[in-house]
Amino acid sequence: MYKIVFRSNKYLSKYVNFDSVKCLSAGPPRPEGPLFPHKDEFPSRHIGPRESDVINMLDILGFKSLDELTEKAVPKRIRLNRPLDIEEPNSEYELINRIREIAEKNKIWRSYIGMGYHNCCVPHTIMRNIFENPGWTTQYTPYQPEVAQGRLEGLLNYQTMVSELTGLEVANASLLDEATAAAEALSLCYRQNKRRRLLVSHLLHPQTISVIETRCQSLGLTVETVDVFEADFSNRDVAGVLFQYPDTEGNVQDFSALADDAHSNGTLVCVATDLLSLTLLRPPSEFGADIAIGTSQRLGVPLGYGGPHAGFFACNQSLVRLMPGRMIGVTRDAAGRDGYRLALQTREQHIRRDKATSNICTAQALLANMAAMFAVYHGPQGLKDIATKVHNLTLVLHHGLQQDGNVIPNQCFFDTLKIYPKLEIEEIRARAFEKEINIRYFGDEAVGVALDETVTFNDVNDIFYIFGSMQKIENLVENPMVREKSITRSEFKRTSPFLTHPVFNSHHSETRIVRYMKWLENKDVSLVHSMIPLGSCTMKLNSTTEMMPCSFKHFTDIHPFAPVEQVQGYHQLFAELEKDLCTITGYDNISFQPNSGAQGEFAGLRAIQCYHEAKGEKHREVCLIPVSAHGTNPASAQMAGMQVEPVKVRQDGTIDVDDLKTKAEKFRDKLSCLMITYPSTNGVFEETIGDICDIIHENGGQVYLDGANMNAQVGLCRPGDYGSDVSHLNLHKTFCIPHGGGGPGMGPIGVKSHLAPFLPGHPVVNPLGANSTSFEVVSAAPFGSSAILPISWAYIKMMGPRGLRKATQVAILNANYMSKVLEPYYDTLFRSSTSNLVAHEFIIDTRGFKKTANLEAADIAKRLMDYGFHAPTMSWPVAGTLMIEPTESEDKQELDRFCGALISIREEIRDIEEGRSDVRINPLKMAPHTQEQVISSSWERPYTREQAAFPAPFVKPENKVWPTVARIDDIYGDKHLVCTCPPILDELIIGQ
Repeated sequence: MYKIVFRSNKYLSKYVNFDSVKCLSAGPPRPEGPLFPHKDEFPSRHIGPRESDVINMLDILGFKSLDELTEKAVPKRIRLNRPLDIEEPNSEYELINRIREIAEKNKIWRSYIGMGYHNCCVPHTIMRNIFENPGWTTQYTPYQPEVAQGRLEGLLNYQTMVSELTGLEVANASLLDEATAAAEALSLCYRQNKRRRLLVSHLLHPQTISVIETRCQSLGLTVETVDVFEADFSNRDVAGVLFQYPDTEGNVQDFSALADDAHSNGTLVCVATDLLSLTLLRPPSEFGADIAIGTSQRLGVPLGYGGPHAGFFACNQSLVRLMPGRMIGVTRDAAGRDGYRLALQTREQHIRRDKATSNICTAQALLANMAAMFAVYHGPQGLKDIATKVHNLTLVLHHGLQQDGNVIPNQCFFDTLKIYPKLEIEEIRARAFEKEINIRYFGDEAVGVALDETVTFNDVNDIFYIFGSMQKIENLVENPMVREKSITRSEFKRTSPFLTHPVFNSHHSETRIVRYMKWLENKDVSLVHSMIPLGSCTMKLNSTTEMMPCSFKHFTDIHPFAPVEQVQGYHQLFAELEKDLCTITGYDNISFQPNSGAQGEFAGLRAIQCYHEAKGEKHREVCLIPVSAHGTNPASAQMAGMQVEPVKVRQDGTIDVDDLKTKAEKFRDKLSCLMITYPSTNGVFEETIGDICDIIHENGGQVYLDGANMNAQVGLCRPGDYGSDVSHLNLHKTFCIPHGGGGPGMGPIGVKSHLAPFLPGHPVVNPLGANSTSFEVVSAAPFGSSAILPISWAYIKMMGPRGLRKATQVAILNANYMSKVLEPYYDTLFRSSTSNLVAHEFIIDTRGFKKTANLEAADIAKRLMDYGFHAPTMSWPVAGTLMIEPTESEDKQELDRFCGALISIREEIRDIEEGRSDVRINPLKMAPHTQEQVISSSWERPYTREQAAFPAPFVKPENKVWPTVARIDDIYGDKHLVCTCPPILDELIIGQ
């Protein structure tokens, strides 16, 4: 009796020799093992290939063990020859018990601090069906729109919601948070009119002002914090002015005259605002705003101690081509039907590099989709009802406190009051402590209270108690005097309609919203369907156990500015994760503030700049970047105010060390740093990495190592050991935070000790401690997207030192195995000159097919959809190629299935080359094929329907993933830019 470990695909077996596959005997029985066998349970779940598969794959590559492969692949000079000093792994059940104990060290007090963060009622159906659903969390950024129509529609809903609530013509598909959106707005003002002076209101949230100062200082812009009503624009030297509506103290003021004065002098007007308030308040567009920014957090996204949340950005149509971030547009497909896609992609940093409008790896797609679905579920009247409840409770609180002798200067307000209490501040603090309520303190004179949709009558009565009031809300609600200051009785009352599109007026029952969410989910390819083999993106398992703590209330219901003593669980988690990440990377300190990889790059570069400035070398501003680098690198360097100088790459894909040395010596007196990715962006471990770091240090610079490819290093080598000074770590890549369809991400930076004093601080809760002098602030929340850090913490704790090392080894094994299998059909573009191996990813060359078959890489990418796969990274870092990264989570059967798809496509290309298929109308040029096309009564193509839809034996009707649109027309979409929901027929509304 034999059990076949490998189940080969019949079609694939035509091309691949599997004679060496090992078979394991089912008997005789094995000898008894120990009574309590030790087993690292989770690593065997996380790592895809079974042990027999690993043996088989190694055999095909000519190695006897993973260690032998590692010794060949990783340069000896940098190899880590000792186990990682982290604790032994927890089982999944042990882990959940442990993380629950940590979470419960956080104290859930009622927080009415405000400052841009509010508790909210997250609909359980949205929490379960989006936030906790891998069909929504494991999608990649929608660069392949034909298999991303679901989340693209969700993001278009988001853009429509933001556009209609603000009254502005266009909105993007989200930014990181309110503070970074504000900085982007003022940067746009500078790009528009080239003026270097910026004015910001002193009544902005303090974290917003701090982020603006950090970002604008890098660009050489002058930021002045002023009373904007006293601003003088007559010198015509102000690029933009930014104020808050309602402001951080709760005031609603008329900015019409200010906007008119600014516009008459060529200054753009930017407004930070609150989307919920705009259901009652006159929108910013009606008093002259050019740009509106803010956060959509209170629309159904948990507080999460600061994130992740989706920032928003809206502007006038005239500014659309300068607008930062991603934007969803309506276009048509090859069949002439409407479809969605990322619009104006020429702004992307991987195309425009240092000339990009921003470093746009900044979206929060998952959270934007949650906020959009919140609006879809509640509809315009539901949102208005929520806002009315919050506002009316604030009116009652205002009236009652004033009646009892507290002074409240707010004349018009939505949900926030600044109160000068009749009691001493210390008495206020004591009473608040007694009731376990957090409020905001303005020094020793005033306090702030911001209400939200979770507030009850009992909560308001407890607030009355805190201020020494004997009032009861039950006795005030019928008092007609309460409504005197209502927005609905003021000049600020909103009269314009919003959210009139059917999508916001059709899904208000739970039955309807569940069907709508599932209908959108079913349009997308995610990791629940098949591998997503994107080079440099590391689409790996995001395990259920890792994800579960993100929904624990002791993580979700915490305000980011809660007193530190209330968040000891979070801080224990930060400390443990920092220790583990430092051990893994060889760095000395970690900052968790950057809430994307691109943001981490910016923070790391700012740390380098501040280090040089502290040494009296502010003039060091040259950043050397290989031409093969991630597009985020030059974009981040430009944002940091650096002068980008490219470094050549040799024909074999490695850095031209001679050119690097020449450039480093040429700019010796001005050299700030080198930005380098390791293993290289071309998928190779370069032998010279240590020499490269030495050259930079010898010429006075620092080494910034892009951490995107850390998945090839964990447990095998450490950047901090071989010469790097700072790296960002893409926790959404190597450390298992899911991509969420284009966000959330996390990009904490690790630094050597000499850069630690220059890590980001914060004006409200300083992560570096009270005595820190750091003035750099890169995100609105002090610890970035804290609520998703339990994912990476859990991954490390469950993998342990052996599991992490093996994961890296298998990632390298999987890549080399696939490259070997595909070798007879596609050339792997770059390999190590010493080992002839790739790292954890590889590039296959498809450029020749343009000449032989009139095919582009895009044609192969679209055809892969018919096989049920998302395409690899397309035409980057080398135009006309495909970059493949299988990760360690994909098993051999899935690797073979994907290889089988590419081999089958190669045969289809051969049919074109040899004249058996038409050069214009063939399965690749016409791909992808929708179900509607295949079952149509008309089929006039010179190939069969079966060849179109079921091109390989493993593509079967029962597991077929159908693209919901035919090939998208990008050019049409850019020429006819529509970025809000298009009108639709009633019969197309789901469920009607």
